[in-house]
Amino acid sequence: MNSKKSIGAAVIGYGGMGGWHTEKIKKIKGLSLIGIYDILESRRKAAEEKNIRAFNSQEELLSDERIELVVIATPNDVHKEIAIAALEAGKNVICEKPVAMNSGELEEMIAASVKAGKIFTVHQNRRWDDDYLCAKKIIEENMLGRVYNIESRVQGDRGVPGDWRNRKAQGGGMVLDWGVHLLDQMLMLKKDQKLISVYAQLTFVTSDEVDDGFKTMLSFDDGTTAYVEVTTSNFVKLPRWYILGENGTAMIEDWDLSGKIIKVSDWENRDAVPVLAGVGLTKTMAPRTDDTIKKYKLPKVHSDWGAYYENIVAAIKGEEKPLITHEQVRRSTKLMEAIFESDKHNIVVKFE
Repeated sequence: MNSKKSIGAAVIGYGGMGGWHTEKIKKIKGLSLIGIYDILESRRKAAEEKNIRAFNSQEELLSDERIELVVIATPNDVHKEIAIAALEAGKNVICEKPVAMNSGELEEMIAASVKAGKIFTVHQNRRWDDDYLCAKKIIEENMLGRVYNIESRVQGDRGVPGDWRNRKAQGGGMVLDWGVHLLDQMLMLKKDQKLISVYAQLTFVTSDEVDDGFKTMLSFDDGTTAYVEVTTSNFVKLPRWYILGENGTAMIEDWDLSGKIIKVSDWENRDAVPVLAGVGLTKTMAPRTDDTIKKYKLPKVHSDWGAYYENIVAAIKGEEKPLITHEQVRRSTKLMEAIFESDKHNIVVKFE
């Protein structure tokens, strides 16, 4: 295709994320927004009020030859049918996460993309979060020595949102909503290791129909463990990231990159002064003296989320491969299924 030609894009589903995508598409070099479609007339009118064309039907949108890229931002249960229809219409597809309700649906979507010869990928936008990239930098640059445990969590106190996200039939619940992000991030941090086992527990504190949170322990073949947690009924936050290494510990408190790194500076000085712990003395848990540790600020990172769409533009032009691959999405989808299985049967699930 003409490398200078602007790629026409359209969004199906004009809710919160759909509106977010339209605004982003307008700013990406090489893309032009053709319009949107939503099943609700009120949402179509909302788009038109912003001078965005609203198609009257999905079929009308997919028949528009100017559109080469379709972004799907609908409830989860209709992702598959829309994606396959768009691919069969000759469109490239970005699908919001979670891409499908299960691995079977995902394989149908991948097969449709292969048959159509079109790009099919997922919007895993939180690979561009600064806090994740900070954790990634700490681990990859060996700032703590060998990392043996990684904790990742997000915490809210409002329960499950009162829309389709609290309905099981539409793919609601926190495993599929926030879990898909945190699990994708963790799998990318450990992309070169096999995930050996999964143990998980779901919570239903504020909802009877869908999980309002979960906690899971992941064990990798290099001996690393990872703990991932989502809560929506928590009023005292724990750190967003807590990373333990042989030579130090890193804590990233929140998305704003507040936190610290503390490392051992003198391994030879092992003498400890006992401290009072409750009603007893302990040397084991006595804190290190200041002359044996050093404190550091977190490394500063800044991401450019626009790189996601820039990669899609280049991929459609045949210049790059999509950053979010089918194999990566397969792995995270199977991990979410393992989490549901572990919770249902209260078992450790063998994974890879």
